[in-house]
Amino acid sequence: MVFYFTGTGNSLYVAKQLEEAPISIPQVMRQEKLMFSADSIGVVAPVYGHEVPPMVKEFLKKATFQTEYFYMVLTYGNRHGGAAELAHQLCQERGIQIAYINVVLMVDNWLPSFDMEEQKRLDKDVEGQLANIVADVTSRRHWISPVTDQDRASHQEFLNRMSQMPPDAWQHLLSVVESCVGCGVCEKVCPSGSIHVVNGKAVHTPGNCQTCLACAHACPHKAIQLTTPEKNPQARYRNKHIALQEIIQANAQTMSHS
Repeated sequence: MVFYFTGTGNSLYVAKQLEEAPISIPQVMRQEKLMFSADSIGVVAPVYGHEVPPMVKEFLKKATFQTEYFYMVLTYGNRHGGAAELAHQLCQERGIQIAYINVVLMVDNWLPSFDMEEQKRLDKDVEGQLANIVADVTSRRHWISPVTDQDRASHQEFLNRMSQMPPDAWQHLLSVVESCVGCGVCEKVCPSGSIHVVNGKAVHTPGNCQTCLACAHACPHKAIQLTTPEKNPQARYRNKHIALQEIIQANAQTMSHS
C-alpha cells in the first residue's frame, strides 16, 4: 500500500515504481475514516521548504496505520535540508513507527528559483536512485537517510528567511493573468480546491493552498504566473512519464464552477 502527493508528477512516478496502483492523498483525505492495514505502507511526497506539504502532515496526523513496515520516500530538487530527519521527527510526533526514509533527487520545479528548461537537461540518475530504493523496500531494509550539519544549517537558513515574511506569504504566490481562457485545467489539478473557474476566469482563493504549483505548471496558456519573479516565466514542467490526466485523477477536488 503506497500513498502519494504530487504536483507535477515526480512523486507519482516514484510511487508507481513501488506499487502499480498507488493511492492519492488528496483523494483519500475526503474519506471520513482513515484506517489502513497492510504488510507494508509507504508514503511518497515532495518536500517544500525541506518538509512534506501541509496536506501530507494532516494525513499522517489523522490516519491510523497498521503495518510491520512503514516507510517514506521524499522527492526534492536541489537541497533536501535534512528532509529525512524532519520527516522522522514528524512521524515520532504522530506516534508512527517508521522503518525507512529515503530521498530522491529529481527535477526542481520551484519556479522562483529554477528554469524548467535548464532543469530538464540535467541528468540526476533518477532511475538509478529508484532502483536502489525499490530494492531496499522489497528487502524491508531499516534505514533513515543520513543528515549532515550542513543540511540542518540550510534548513535553519530557510526558517530564518521565512520568519522575515508574513506567515501566509506562500498563500499569495499565484496570479491569474489576462491570457486565462477559463479552460479549468488549473481547477482539476489543484489538490486543495484552492482555484476555481468563475465567470470564465480562474480565481485563486488563498487559505489552504499547498504551494505545489500544479496549476501554474499545468496551465496550457501559462496564464497562472507568480507574484514573485520567476527564472523563466515561459517554461513549465510535468514529469515526462506522467500524463496530465493522471495528475487530474490524483488531485481533482470539485466539479467546475464555470
